[in-house]
Amino acid sequence: MTYKDSSKPALERAEHLLSLMTLEEKIGQLVQPFGWMTYEYKDGQISLTESFKQQVKNGGVGSLYGVLRADPWTGVTLESGLSPKEGAQAVNEIQRYAIENSRLGIPILIGEECSHGHMAIGGTVFPVPLSLGSAWNVDLYRRMCRAVAIETRSQGGAATYSPVLDVVRDPRWGRTEECFGEDPYLISKFGVASVEGLQGEQLDGKDSVVATLKHFVGYGSSEGGRNAGPVHMGLRELLEVDLLPFKKAVEAGAASIMPAYNEIDGVPCTVNSELLDDLLRKEWGFDGMVITDCGAINMLASGHDTAEDGMDAAVQSIRAGIDMEMSGEMFDKYLLEAVRLGKLETEVIDRAALRVLSLKFRLGLFDNPYVDPDRAEEVIGSSEHKEIARQLAAEGTVLLKNEAGILPLSKASGTIAVIGPNADQGYNQLGDYTSPQPPDQVVTVLKGIRHKLKEEVERVLYAPGCRIKDDSKEGFEFALSCAEQADTIVMVLGGSSARDFGEGTIDLRTGASKVTEHSWSDMDCGEGIDRMNLQLSGVQLELFEEIHKLGKPVIVVYINGRPIAEPLIDQHAHAILEAWYPGQEGGHAIADILFGDVNPSGRLTISIPKHVGQLPVYYYGKRSRGKRYLEDDSQARYPFGYGLSYTSFSYSDLKITPEVIRADEIATVSVNVTNSGDLEGSEVVQLYISDAASQYTRPAKELKGFHKLNLKPGETQSVEFTVGAEELQYIGKDYKYVVEPGLFRVMVGRHVNDTLSVDLVVQEV
Repeated sequence: MTYKDSSKPALERAEHLLSLMTLEEKIGQLVQPFGWMTYEYKDGQISLTESFKQQVKNGGVGSLYGVLRADPWTGVTLESGLSPKEGAQAVNEIQRYAIENSRLGIPILIGEECSHGHMAIGGTVFPVPLSLGSAWNVDLYRRMCRAVAIETRSQGGAATYSPVLDVVRDPRWGRTEECFGEDPYLISKFGVASVEGLQGEQLDGKDSVVATLKHFVGYGSSEGGRNAGPVHMGLRELLEVDLLPFKKAVEAGAASIMPAYNEIDGVPCTVNSELLDDLLRKEWGFDGMVITDCGAINMLASGHDTAEDGMDAAVQSIRAGIDMEMSGEMFDKYLLEAVRLGKLETEVIDRAALRVLSLKFRLGLFDNPYVDPDRAEEVIGSSEHKEIARQLAAEGTVLLKNEAGILPLSKASGTIAVIGPNADQGYNQLGDYTSPQPPDQVVTVLKGIRHKLKEEVERVLYAPGCRIKDDSKEGFEFALSCAEQADTIVMVLGGSSARDFGEGTIDLRTGASKVTEHSWSDMDCGEGIDRMNLQLSGVQLELFEEIHKLGKPVIVVYINGRPIAEPLIDQHAHAILEAWYPGQEGGHAIADILFGDVNPSGRLTISIPKHVGQLPVYYYGKRSRGKRYLEDDSQARYPFGYGLSYTSFSYSDLKITPEVIRADEIATVSVNVTNSGDLEGSEVVQLYISDAASQYTRPAKELKGFHKLNLKPGETQSVEFTVGAEELQYIGKDYKYVVEPGLFRVMVGRHVNDTLSVDLVVQEV
């Protein structure tokens, strides 16, 4: 039969299979139940549930969501969950049953969460995307994505619901941590690398998984930074900014895309046919699968209220271009009835089912549906992947302040007090969308420092001081006692996106872990956790104030998922490191930086304001944005692209050749970058362009290139960029890209507010 012939093209095989299917079987392909509910694990044995078996026999299951997902939501724990080898065995059992007990032997698409590592027990936990973006190292990030793909596919996961390509405009939003930053150009580069790393050279490779671009589109621009809130944005800005990363990732070959929860100009993205069909498929040529976010179809009837009921919502969604419903029941419940009532044509069902089947054939699931459990055990959480995690955590850490060169610390710098609620709480440094972790799997800052000074570990004192959100000061006395004995104080403050993993709490008076009958959540960031301000939660600032009064050197390490605006700490801390959520190897990476084994090279990809009242402060605002408020100016405390080093860099001889080009020609920009300090270090050279005058208003500056390079003391390298239509164009009349003739200012430097500048004149073709 044609669909079983591996020599035939995927589309031809899918079309033949579709012609053999009943309407019920076609609809089954569009359905994605919760994967962790399909099996039971008891006494080391895996058995499939009767409800899953019945669903397969009744018409099939197209996909499963989160078969291997482990977290408080799923209820899967370290004790009840599957090891890497067992996870692969479970997926094999699921596939075997589906293939052997469905009429046409159609395998299941296993979809998993992999934002910063496969969200399964044993998977490597890499830094969150906000940290990954801050590394400005696209090649290393691509390697990380390959590692994630290897770990996920080795257990049978064939699709991942990442990367997140949202452009952050309001960092009060709880999902800021899941994004690369505020700049569409930079996000585009990481988006392309995601597709290349996750999908590999071909989708049917043993180490390839489908990349799902999300959230399409405008999700990072919600009203008030509230999750899934309305988005107020004109088409020109949407095309130039928020859609750009998706366009580039689609051009790179992304095989799946997920619409956002939010509405734009009154139309929910889930049913926005202008986006899902006219733009995505017809204009961009996307030929992959469109899958909803969880519960998005329900929101149409209860939330957006653009559908009369569940059937109306399901019909609207599939008509608009949705191919699969993520972990919902609307398609399964209503589509068949809608066809029978004449409210939906079978051709619409066929269109969606064909896309799902085509993707399965492209993945090689029909020809190679099973995986090797022994290989899963070998590659998941490997030392190689841990090393990538450590390097990314180090490169993504940003040095914001270093008064009088207090850092790096000498390993003989006397007694060190490590104080703060994030100093030794492993889950607090992992971020949202993280699986349960054994205690020895996560290297906290305290563990990292003690490991660094392992021969003199008695010089390291520890006190939590307080919790993230609680108002209790019962730990202050012990923290101050430790600080008084120390020569240097490292305060580890910030936030937490850790859900309740049932790991107990800490005794604030001693720093010891303790198990209580009450669950405790310090979560002040993550999905659904939006904030009204950007200050530290709880009594962390008061703890800092008390420690500062001792008059000793205080180094602040922030571990958090969104920018922190605390002017008092900016003023009084001797050094500040922004580590974001650095993942399982974060403690080693931070210790490497504190003691100078690694020179910090992270640069901000999101502007940090002085005060929440300044928002928005993203750097690419229009020239008419205004200069100040009554109380202060409107400039960020730490601007986009900013980050210090233990060495210094100087820029010279900025040139552009030629200085006059036609709109279809290319100019070359060159600059000399010198390490003018005493230590080897890495610099991120950034290219910005400003259109001096344009028919439609433009941002004052836009990032259009960057290059990270390592320089030895005294070494000089010449860095080149090309500037052509891609860098000069914008959305002009009739919402089409245009390069207007005139003067452009080309700037190169350390960050958006520290650049050299040359002029480029563009003439008409």
